[in-house]
Amino acid sequence: MPAHSFEPIRGILERFSFSSKNLENKIGDPIEREILVHISPGGEGPLPCIIYLAPFTGTGFARANWRAFSETLPQRHERLVSSGIMPPSILVMPDTFTSMGGNQFIDSEILGDWGSWLNDDLRREINSRYDVSGFGLVGKSSGGYGALVRGMLDDCWDAVACHSGDCGFELLFGIEMGNTLTQINAHGGMSGFLEYVKNANSLKGDDFHTLMIAAMASTYSDGTLPIDENCIFDDEKWSEWKSWDPLQMIEDHRQLPPCWIDVGDSDQYNIQYGLRQLHERMTELKIEHEWEEFPGTHSGIDHRLDLSLPWMANQIQSVS
Repeated sequence: MPAHSFEPIRGILERFSFSSKNLENKIGDPIEREILVHISPGGEGPLPCIIYLAPFTGTGFARANWRAFSETLPQRHERLVSSGIMPPSILVMPDTFTSMGGNQFIDSEILGDWGSWLNDDLRREINSRYDVSGFGLVGKSSGGYGALVRGMLDDCWDAVACHSGDCGFELLFGIEMGNTLTQINAHGGMSGFLEYVKNANSLKGDDFHTLMIAAMASTYSDGTLPIDENCIFDDEKWSEWKSWDPLQMIEDHRQLPPCWIDVGDSDQYNIQYGLRQLHERMTELKIEHEWEEFPGTHSGIDHRLDLSLPWMANQIQSVS
């Protein structure tokens, strides 16, 4: 069985909250959010700061919770620093959950301006509290997508790492539309489905997948699906979604900071195909990046942080 970490946290764990008007939204979520910060032992002076972006249905500070036969993210952080492969760093784990299950870390009229919150509000708040040498973003799935897209859109990140981040929307979201339409029609449409989710005592697997597509609709469009009642795609609305696909975005946003991308070769959501295409296009465009396709799925890939976290901290330290 996997080893369990019994190691106590020897660094600093701090928790605080702050409010931001950038997070004003149409679904009634709070604009005050909690932030958990872990500072590894041994750090002096300005330190690299790595912000962890959570996957869908996750949140940052949940990664500090105890789990059987595992290690928390702060434990992993301290192990990597104490081993000497990673310099002392500041690890930020924010609460980025929404009532729709999460967000994609871009500005949304419905869910809130999470992109602006990251590059303006959260960075400013961290800078006001800690001695920071530079900032990086790391995440898996939606969090990996957020790290990659923010690296494309912003000029304030010194490194980004994308683990199995959303890419290749045709195979990732497009093929889900038929099942999503069936699921929401069982509740009388999108509003009925969301009301069902709000009042349900528990959710099934199909509910989570349908909620994920509903959240994408609230992120990339006006909250409705890019299809009609017969599941025929609305080309204009679907193009709105695809304009946020990293495969399209890379054509207009080629100035990325140092970038790490990896994915499992058996990803359940077909993300390996989108990220393979992105890797090939970035190579054609001579955009430097670290790339690896490893044996694995979309699940159980926290071990990849053993590679990306030291890489990120060293990248940030080298440019400070």
